[in-house]
Amino acid sequence: MTCDILAFAAHPDDVELAACGTLLKHIALGRTAGIVDLTMGQLGSRGNAELRLQEAEKAKEILGLSARENLSMEDGWFRNDHEHIVKIASAIRRYRPQIVLANAVRDRHPDHGRASALVSEAAFFSGLQKVNPEDGLAPWRPRMVLHYIQDRYLEPDLVVDISAFIEQKMEAIMAFGSQFYDPESTEPDTPISGKGFLDYVKGRAREMGRLIGVEFGGGFTKERGVGVSDLCDLL
Repeated sequence: MTCDILAFAAHPDDVELAACGTLLKHIALGRTAGIVDLTMGQLGSRGNAELRLQEAEKAKEILGLSARENLSMEDGWFRNDHEHIVKIASAIRRYRPQIVLANAVRDRHPDHGRASALVSEAAFFSGLQKVNPEDGLAPWRPRMVLHYIQDRYLEPDLVVDISAFIEQKMEAIMAFGSQFYDPESTEPDTPISGKGFLDYVKGRAREMGRLIGVEFGGGFTKERGVGVSDLCDLL
């Protein structure tokens, strides 16, 4: 199974919170999309690894993804090293995406920036013939790596109009019910479990949309220049 767009996440729900509106938009346009979660969120204060996997599968169905897998890295302790780079490079070779989406280049959670750099390097090494030939997969390098914007505000380099998909985005987020506001929950409070957090998520999408004159948007930062063949495509 190949995917036109492959989104990587340090934790299950990272993509849903920050970039799934963009996946929904492109799936509606006839593109294929998948998510690769690096960890199962084992260190999360709420829920557990098994539940997070179940929630991820539910979100997959809501989003209409072509594929979703978990690389079972150690939450909090994965590092930018040979072992982890080749694991991600093999995933890129399996799905052969044109575009890779990765975590924010810097953010409140240290795993996000670490995953951002790790995926970016793996996207390069996945195209080298002599890197991990043992995986039996042909080298493949995506044409572009973009980084979604998470908790901390970053000025976006480009914004995708997701206005038609905002409610489906929120539905996919709520597939991870263990992580968000539940008045019946006895689990610890976290920065994302407060009653107003989901309003904040929707407000961030509204903020991004305002930058391009639409109701809701998904923002990304780039690693290199973005080329267009027709300036009117930017309108």
